[in-house]
Amino acid sequence: MRVILILLTLVSFATGSQTPAPARGDEWRQFRGNPSLTGIAATTLPQTPKLLWKYETGDHIESSAAIANGVVYVGVGNGDLIAVDLATGKLRWKYSAQTFIGESSPAVGPDAVYIGDLDGILHAVNIRDGKRLWTYKTDAEIKSSPILVNDLVIIGSYDTHLYAIEARTGKLRWKHATEGMVHATPAVQGDVVLVAGCDEKLRAIRIADGTLAYEIVAGAYTGSSPVVDGNRVYFGTFSDEVLGLDLRAKKILWRYENRDRQFPFYSSAAFLNGRVIIGGRDKFVHALDAATGKAAWTFATRARVDSSPVIAGGVIYVGSNDGHLYALDFNSGQKRWEFDAGAALSASPAIAAGRIVIGSQDGVLYCFG
Repeated sequence: MRVILILLTLVSFATGSQTPAPARGDEWRQFRGNPSLTGIAATTLPQTPKLLWKYETGDHIESSAAIANGVVYVGVGNGDLIAVDLATGKLRWKYSAQTFIGESSPAVGPDAVYIGDLDGILHAVNIRDGKRLWTYKTDAEIKSSPILVNDLVIIGSYDTHLYAIEARTGKLRWKHATEGMVHATPAVQGDVVLVAGCDEKLRAIRIADGTLAYEIVAGAYTGSSPVVDGNRVYFGTFSDEVLGLDLRAKKILWRYENRDRQFPFYSSAAFLNGRVIIGGRDKFVHALDAATGKAAWTFATRARVDSSPVIAGGVIYVGSNDGHLYALDFNSGQKRWEFDAGAALSASPAIAAGRIVIGSQDGVLYCFG
């Protein structure tokens, strides 16, 4: 038996396939839940979730929520970063960035929460009282979401750079110049961060010093953030495709497109058990075989799906611009549940502690459980 287990481990290492670690069951500290951006939640949800509370923010929400220590953090279009009690939906504090916040989603550290704004400023805010700790100014808008790696906050800017800022002090550690706007959120793989960009390349950048480890030409403008599975990575493009890449061979393994409807993929994919789940502007949610890139199933909504799916307990949760939050069976794609929010849901769900949290384009933050 021991020999068999060793062989299985070696095969897994050779193929680059690993079981990604989900976020802790009681927290969702960053966009996509974990540094690999897998979109996996380790919590139990009811088969038919009920609306527990909603909070009116006063402006549209494109930012996806983070959850930590019983508090929900989310950015609002008017520039507010709000902290709401997960149990009750009551406001704990509100911080004003004094400008607009777009799709940048908060990342929560031990003492601070970090978020970017459309004036290109990265904000560090005290999680206890919502007071400003520091800010760092880039030269163009920030739509990328920050990630925390070691003692650094890493985030992209439309000024074509990826930045590493010291989480405690707000001082620049390094910045890496690309050849296009950095919209996507970087994913962590070992000692590098991977970011797909508007320069049509996937870049692997060393966390230690910001130097380029390697790059792979994707051949397409990309807004989708990469999801990492061992030595493979998957993301959508504005050339109407989803790509599967081999990081060791530094090549594209496969390309997937909806042959009937050619539209971009803006959503960031989730990954679990050899399957890539991604939303498309073709109005479909797509489940793809990670080995071949072939469709396992598709699910039709009534508008584009920019929301990034999250997987919990064998169920996929994803919003659509048709105003519905959907729960789909992971294996079959069959609809299990839906909620009509009455306004577009382009933000992505955050799932933790038996709760689903998502914001809508009409400014309502919803919590289900």
